[in-house]
Amino acid sequence: MTTGVPATYRDEALAITARNVRFDWAGVPVQYIPGDAYATQFWNVMHLVLPEGERAMADVFARALPLVDDPRLHEEVVGFVGQEATHAGAHESFRRYLQAHDVDVAAHVSRIEYIVGQVFGDHGLTGRAGRFWLRERLGLYAAAEHFTAVVGEWLLDNEPFDRRGVDPTMLDLLRWHGAEELEHRNVAYDAFQYVDGSYARRVRTAFVAFAGLATLWFSTTARLYRDDPGRTRRWWPLAYLGSARTSMIPSLTFLAKQIPPYLHPRFHPSSMGDIGKAVRYLAQSPAARAAQS
Repeated sequence: MTTGVPATYRDEALAITARNVRFDWAGVPVQYIPGDAYATQFWNVMHLVLPEGERAMADVFARALPLVDDPRLHEEVVGFVGQEATHAGAHESFRRYLQAHDVDVAAHVSRIEYIVGQVFGDHGLTGRAGRFWLRERLGLYAAAEHFTAVVGEWLLDNEPFDRRGVDPTMLDLLRWHGAEELEHRNVAYDAFQYVDGSYARRVRTAFVAFAGLATLWFSTTARLYRDDPGRTRRWWPLAYLGSARTSMIPSLTFLAKQIPPYLHPRFHPSSMGDIGKAVRYLAQSPAARAAQS
């Protein structure tokens, strides 16, 4: 059993496992958030960034796995890697759907592949340098997973999506992914703590991860929005403010508020979010049920 974690987490009996899902994109509109081209492109970044980022994450945690002797955490890391690989495949399937409908994403994908390779590649490092770089990457991913878990719960709770009439298949993808992010909210953090646990590294990598994710996400959204034939002539920062105001995307203020809890010396991810909410959604997700049938 991992040490230094709240009793509420130690008493959880959940198993982190990859679920089969099946998304049928036939008939899904390219602008799946009605009347909001900017928000559509904001979430499209998931389909471009996450397949590359989550494959790199799976590789990093697979490399860390031999260093994790704790039976429960070892099992959770295996399940976590499986879930991230499934996420990558699901988002890539919609990326192919966009390409089939003449949405040019090739340049964006190439750019993201290059960035992910530079930031998260092992670069052939071995020995002391290799161990240092592995711990750095674990810290970066632990921080990134904190934000994905927070956004995951936001997606589950965001009723304005339903009122706006977001395409149900895409909404299921967003909420299924968000629910699994909330479900495995502690795994990357616990693996980092187990392998390294440096508070200084946790703080440093948190700021690097937040700045890097924000820069990559908003710059890619701006480029996609600029090339969207269905967009209005609004300057993208104004379009962002409009989408955030109507809760089609989370605001930067909301995301920034998630940094201080993560930096608290006694923080543990099990203190955040309602795990039951995630499990309930995963039990009724149309894509998960379609795969079972």
